[in-house]
Amino acid sequence: MNAIEAAVSRAHRSEKAARTFITVCGIGMALVPFLIGAFLFIKGTDTFFLFGHGVGEFLFSGEWNPSDTAEGGGQVGAAKFMAGSLVTCLLALIITLPLSISSAIFMTEIASPRTRRLIQPAIELFTGIPSVVYGFVGMTVLIPFLRSIFPMPFGFSVLAAGIVLAIMIFPTITTMAADAMAAVPKAWREASYGLGATRWETIAHVVLPAAKGGIFTGIILGLARALGEALAVAMVIGQMKVFPTSLFLPASTLTTAISADMGGAMEGGEYSAALWTMALILFLLSFLFIFLIHQLNAASSLKGGK
Repeated sequence: MNAIEAAVSRAHRSEKAARTFITVCGIGMALVPFLIGAFLFIKGTDTFFLFGHGVGEFLFSGEWNPSDTAEGGGQVGAAKFMAGSLVTCLLALIITLPLSISSAIFMTEIASPRTRRLIQPAIELFTGIPSVVYGFVGMTVLIPFLRSIFPMPFGFSVLAAGIVLAIMIFPTITTMAADAMAAVPKAWREASYGLGATRWETIAHVVLPAAKGGIFTGIILGLARALGEALAVAMVIGQMKVFPTSLFLPASTLTTAISADMGGAMEGGEYSAALWTMALILFLLSFLFIFLIHQLNAASSLKGGK
């Protein structure tokens, strides 16, 4: 009896230790994003609190000439970089969205199980390719190709960056959309067919509306990746600090500006503070995307419950 009680006691202690360890790990990992956000807030707000620049100046001015000293006095308008990020991300989405939705429809509604087993791993393979490979292929293959077709003086351009980003976010949107469509109950399709609908009418009026929450989640995750991509974009966009007035001309994004200049900016200077502010903006945008995903999922759950 004593041996049984001792074994039970050891089991309870082991369970308690395991529960404590898992709880600490879970809380610790949950705190990491908030700690990163707090660090970025402290560093990123120096532009406004320490060097006296306004939020409106930073967000809407295109004058970018920060001083690389602790005294400040420069200009920190980052609108051209935010415009570059917005244009390249939207262009990538416009290019890849029809391809992603079409591929997801083919995998879930048209392809045979054998074909699906071949195509899906091939699409998911894209996610494991390093960013530098995308950038290198874009620099050596895509840019000369675009230069031979369009009247592009440089080849390095917003269009090249948008195409590279479109290829990079294609597997994310496609996989999420395919999973969402596959989760639609088979009975719904059969009911649609029973009412006389064709396959395409069933896809358009039953499958896609039912899967729109997962599709939107994939789109937002793809945009988040496109917004945060630096290396591949830096290799093909040209990194000229100008507004993106044409798809055929170079420009810069928030990530390319940070990656190009952070290493040479003096710590504690106005230039470094402005770059940290750009990093804070990227973090806030990513947080906004995650919030939108949760809102979409919550809305889909409520609609499904009804």
